[in-house]
Amino acid sequence: MHQKNIPLNSRMPREAEDADRFIDLERLAAIALRQARVVAVGAGIGLALGAAYLVFTPSEYTAATRILLDNSLTRFAEEKNPAPAAMQADSMISSEVEILKSARLARAVAVAQNLQANEAFLNPPRSPIGWLKGQVKAVTGLFSSAPEPSPASVENARIGKATALLQAGLNAERVGRSYVIEVSFRANDRKLAGAIARAYADAYLSDQLDANFDATQRATVWLQGRLAELRESSQAAALEVEKFRAEHGLTSARGELISEQQLSDLNSQLILAQADTANALARYDQFKAIIDSGPDNAVRNATIPADKGGNNAVINDLKARYLGVTKREQEVSTRFGKDHAQAVALRREQADLTGQIFQELQQLTESYRNEYEVAKSRETSLRNNVGQMAGQSSEAGQSLVRLRELEQKSAALATLYQTFLSRHEEASQQQTFPIAKARVISEAGDPVSASSPRKAMVLGLSLVLGLFGGAAAGAFREFRERFFRTGEDVRTALGFDFLGYLPVVGTRLSNSNAGSLAEAAPPVTPRILRVAINAPSSSFAETLRNTKLACDVVLQGRPSKVIGFVSVLPHEGKTTVAANFAGLLAANGARTLLIDGDLRNPGLSRGLSLAPDKGLVEAIVGEQHWQNTVMVDRTTRLAIIPAVVRRRQSHTSELLSGPGMQALIEEARAAYDYIVVDLPPLGPVVDAKAFAPMADGFVMVTEWGSTPRALVRAAMQAEPQVADKVLGVVLNKTDTGQLARYGTFGGAERYLQHYASYYVEPTATKG
Repeated sequence: MHQKNIPLNSRMPREAEDADRFIDLERLAAIALRQARVVAVGAGIGLALGAAYLVFTPSEYTAATRILLDNSLTRFAEEKNPAPAAMQADSMISSEVEILKSARLARAVAVAQNLQANEAFLNPPRSPIGWLKGQVKAVTGLFSSAPEPSPASVENARIGKATALLQAGLNAERVGRSYVIEVSFRANDRKLAGAIARAYADAYLSDQLDANFDATQRATVWLQGRLAELRESSQAAALEVEKFRAEHGLTSARGELISEQQLSDLNSQLILAQADTANALARYDQFKAIIDSGPDNAVRNATIPADKGGNNAVINDLKARYLGVTKREQEVSTRFGKDHAQAVALRREQADLTGQIFQELQQLTESYRNEYEVAKSRETSLRNNVGQMAGQSSEAGQSLVRLRELEQKSAALATLYQTFLSRHEEASQQQTFPIAKARVISEAGDPVSASSPRKAMVLGLSLVLGLFGGAAAGAFREFRERFFRTGEDVRTALGFDFLGYLPVVGTRLSNSNAGSLAEAAPPVTPRILRVAINAPSSSFAETLRNTKLACDVVLQGRPSKVIGFVSVLPHEGKTTVAANFAGLLAANGARTLLIDGDLRNPGLSRGLSLAPDKGLVEAIVGEQHWQNTVMVDRTTRLAIIPAVVRRRQSHTSELLSGPGMQALIEEARAAYDYIVVDLPPLGPVVDAKAFAPMADGFVMVTEWGSTPRALVRAAMQAEPQVADKVLGVVLNKTDTGQLARYGTFGGAERYLQHYASYYVEPTATKG
């Protein structure tokens, strides 16, 4: 329990913390160890509830059969059997699953198995929750009145109940992405579960056959009536087509009317004539543009066509001579100059050839103009003929439109008649093939073992839920943990030095060392206030020695030290700690005065073996000299000034801060080395605050696991004159058995068992 004392102006160096670490694994592990019992209790409760559930829940058995939806079974009865698309297949299988779950199929199974008369099926064993629901319904039914049902209604009601139970116990689902549907049924009787699963498969196949037969029969009857109507309509439409053709003379050859054929030929000739006219016009325009450009440009740019016979040969010959003369003229001009006689002669010859070529081109252009005029006249003639022919066939065209309409109607009726006739024949053939599109591929057998409840799963789930519940309870307890448990809590929450832990003490303490002295001279203080004296080698006494060392270090150099013991709440053991601290000082030979400064609730004075008749109040007000109020313990020579309160005092703070108290302290400093003052708690009264100017230091006493950290921190913030003089904090009433659970890994709290060889603890009971 010993903790090294640190001066107020210094702080213990701490391990550097990683600012980026937001999950403290050590703290989580410590919390887990601390709440292990709560989690274990939660796990035990979960297992107990799971076991109770297994005991009171009736067993259920599940039988399953598998049905394959196979369209290939009807390939002999149908000419076409296209495989359905993926989306169609999904819809088809989902529809079949809903049929299996339908009330109609369940009713058929119930009637086939006579389940309405099976009491074991209608009234199965129920779980505790089901039994409770049944009792509630029974009590509710007592307050409702209904007429006496008839036997038929009773039978229907029993069948309806059996149907509802079948639907509740049935499960139908697709197996993966296949065309297989698994049908399972659960019941409390394994043989009944197997029988119902097999009955469901048989009922489904029978329902498939009945549905196919009924649908085919209804289709056949409807098609027969429809075929008669279509036959009459088709014949009437064909007769109307022939009658209209005869009335309007719409004869045809090669599938077309004669007028249409003539008009088509004229259109073809007109198209060719238009092409010839366009071709002639293009050639005429080309050569006309050449002629219009002048003789010189015409000779240079003229392109001689190959379809003009002799004219083309003459022009080509003239152009060849022109090119030869031009070449010779350029050579002579280059060698002898442009004014040379031969060059001049050659240029005259060149001009003469240019005129001849231009004249030939003019003749050629005129011939192209004549060709264009001829082609244009032919095109005009053909266009006039086409217009005349079109006018002649307009009436025939209108009649032909009506004829086409009648022919289309007749063809549509004929096609529809053939289609319905084919369907009628197919339906008639399918009536002779009553084959279902499904078959059983896995027949249901009687289950051997129960499917529900699953013991391992229930117990495992109960254990997990219990662990979660225990963890939640432990987390809630940790969330509510707002008290001082370790010295680190003190340093973190208050910033004060931690002086040590004081274990819980009782009323029966062994005092073998002081037994003879006690018999000779009974002490003034009771044993609860003499723990440090009676057990000087205990951890309790060691913590008080550490407190003395802290006082001596901080208050070094002062011949007399006034130390006040304070707490925030009552009943935190402040008086016991102050008395034992003073007794330990006196036992070590120091002149020590213990003053009971709690004038509202003088617990120290009430615990004295001798009832005093005068005390601190009389000394302060001057009725008695303070030396006359002192009681001395004969064993330790501890001087005690009790507080005798004969009536309720309302001005105790004025008494503790007044001149009488100041004079008493000043005089006592000259006579004693230590003056220990047991002051009232800080929470209810301001007496400690009033005494603060006279105190050299304060020792804060807090109860381990009971005093809220926030309350102490708020009290220190509200009382700065006390907080500035706090020498340290001791945690009183510490449960040493539980202390190690609150310490961090590597903290001193986890190694307290290693200190046991250094302490001799007194035998005590909690009181």
